[in-house]
Amino acid sequence: MDSTRVSHSLGDPKIRQVGFFVPESSTTDSHKILPPSHLSVPEMQNSVHGQVTSRSYDPSENRNLETGIEKREDEEIEVIKSSSKPLKEKTTKAERRALQEAQRAAKAASSKVEGSKAVAGTGRAALGKSTKQSSQKKVGPSSPVAADKKAGDRPIDKDRKKDAPHQRLQFDDESRMEKARRRAVVNPTKSRTGVELFQHLPQYEHGTKLSNLESKFFHLDLVQPSVFEVGLRYSAGEISGGNARCIAMLRALQDAIRDYCTDHEKALVRNLTAKINSSVSFFAECRPLSMSMGNAIRFVKSRIVNLSLNYSEFEAKTTLCSDIDRFINEKIVLADKVIVRHAFTKIKDGDVLLTYGLSCVVEMILLYAHELGKKFRVVVVDSQPRLEGRALLRRLVAKGLSCTYTHINAVSYIMHEVTRVLLGASAVLSNGTVYSRVGTSCVAMVAHAFRVPVLICCEAYKFHERVLLDSICSNELGDPDAIARVPGRMGVNYLDNWASEDNLRLLNLMYDATPSDYVSVIVTDYGMLPPTSVPVIVREYRQHLLM
Repeated sequence: MDSTRVSHSLGDPKIRQVGFFVPESSTTDSHKILPPSHLSVPEMQNSVHGQVTSRSYDPSENRNLETGIEKREDEEIEVIKSSSKPLKEKTTKAERRALQEAQRAAKAASSKVEGSKAVAGTGRAALGKSTKQSSQKKVGPSSPVAADKKAGDRPIDKDRKKDAPHQRLQFDDESRMEKARRRAVVNPTKSRTGVELFQHLPQYEHGTKLSNLESKFFHLDLVQPSVFEVGLRYSAGEISGGNARCIAMLRALQDAIRDYCTDHEKALVRNLTAKINSSVSFFAECRPLSMSMGNAIRFVKSRIVNLSLNYSEFEAKTTLCSDIDRFINEKIVLADKVIVRHAFTKIKDGDVLLTYGLSCVVEMILLYAHELGKKFRVVVVDSQPRLEGRALLRRLVAKGLSCTYTHINAVSYIMHEVTRVLLGASAVLSNGTVYSRVGTSCVAMVAHAFRVPVLICCEAYKFHERVLLDSICSNELGDPDAIARVPGRMGVNYLDNWASEDNLRLLNLMYDATPSDYVSVIVTDYGMLPPTSVPVIVREYRQHLLM
C-alpha cells in the first residue's frame, strides 16, 4: 500500500459502521446536518447558518399529527361521496340497442345539415391550435428569442423565396404540359418516339415548330419583330454557340426595349419586366435557354429594377440599352481577349494542341499564338451529326496552321501525340463540373488517362451556382433524324422509316457533364484557376458580374 495514504478507519477497526454517522472527534461545524422539513422558517434559517437548535422529543406533537391526518382523510371521503353520481339502473340488451340506433339516426341527420363545413372548420381549428401549441412549446410568446425570430427570420425567408430558382418544367407531367400548351405561343406536336429515360426533357419534333411559327407571324402582336426573328433562327439552328446565342438575344431585347411604351397607370419597372418575361418565354419555346443566357437575362432584369425613379421613359430606355452594350463588351468581347492572353502563356514551340468541335475562344487562342510566331500543330476532333469541327478546320488551314482532322472514335489513338487539350464550355457549374457539347467528357477522360493537361476556356459570365452530377437530369435533345442520316452518302438510307419501328428509339443529346477530376485548369477572364475555386468566383464575384 502507499505509505502516504491516510487511514480513514474510525474507532475499533474490527467494527464496521454503515450509514451516516458523526465521528466523536469531529465538530458540528465540519459536518452540517440539513434541517428537517417540519422546522419553522426561523429554525431553517438558523440551520442554514450552521446553528442547529436541539429540541427534546414531545409525544403530544405526534398525537396531534395523527389526529390531523385522520380528519383530513374523513374530509376527502365526504367530498368524494358528495361529488359521485348515482349509479345508473341496469338496462337490458334490447334497450341499449334501441338507444344506439336512436343516437346513430340523430348523428346522421345532423351530418346532412352541417355537411363538410363543420368538419373543415374543426380541422382548421385543430391545425391552428396544434401549430400554435407547438410554436409555444418551442419558444415562449414573451421570450426574447421569439422577438428576434420575428424581426430577423421573416425577411431572410422572403429573400430566400425570391432567390430560389423556378421549378423546371417536367415534360412527362401531363397536367403541367397541358397548362404550358395553353400559355405557349408555339403549339408543338409531342413526339411518340422519345427515349423513356429522357421523357422529362422536351420531346418535340423540330419539323412542325418552324412552320407553325411562320404562320403566326401576323397574329402575334405581343412579340416584337426582332424577338420573333431571333426565335425563328434559334428554332432553325442558324444561331449556334453560347456567345452567339447570348449576343443575339441581348440585341433582340435591346430592340424590344427601344420599341416599348409604358401603358397608362402602370409603372415602367413592372410593366417592362413583364414584357421582357414574355420575350424570354418565346425564346425558351423556340429552343431551351442556355445557362449563360439565363445569367444575361438576370443582368437585364436587375438593371431594370435598379433604375432611378427620377428617370423619364426615354432616359430609362437609353440607360438600359447602354448597360446591355456594356455587358456584351465587358463580359464577352473583352473577356475573350483576356482569356486569349492567359492561355497563350501555356503554348510552347513544338506543342501538339487538341481541340474538340468548334469553340470561338479556342479559335482565337490558336490564331493569336500563330500570329505571334509560335510553332505548333493542331488536332481537330469532330463528331456527328453536327460536324462543327469542319468549319474550324477550314479557317485554321486558311490562316496557314498545320492541322490534323479526326473523329471522336479515334481520339485514343492520337492522344499519345498530344501535349495539351484546349476545350470550350457552355457553362461551368459550382462543383467544378464543365457543361459542354456532347463528347467533351469523353475527350477529357481520355486525356486524363494519358496524363495530358486539359485546359477549359470559359468566360466568367457562364459560371453558374447550380450543381450537376450527370447529363440526364438537365440536358437538351436534338433532332433524332439528324443521326439517322449519313452526311455525304445519300444512298445509305437504312433508318429512313425508323419512326415506324415500335422497338427502335433514336437519342440525340446536345450536352454532357465533365467531372472536375478530368479538368486541369479553367482559363477565365479572372485568371487561371483550378476547378475547386469555381465557387469562389460564383460567390465573391456574383454581384460584380451583374453590375
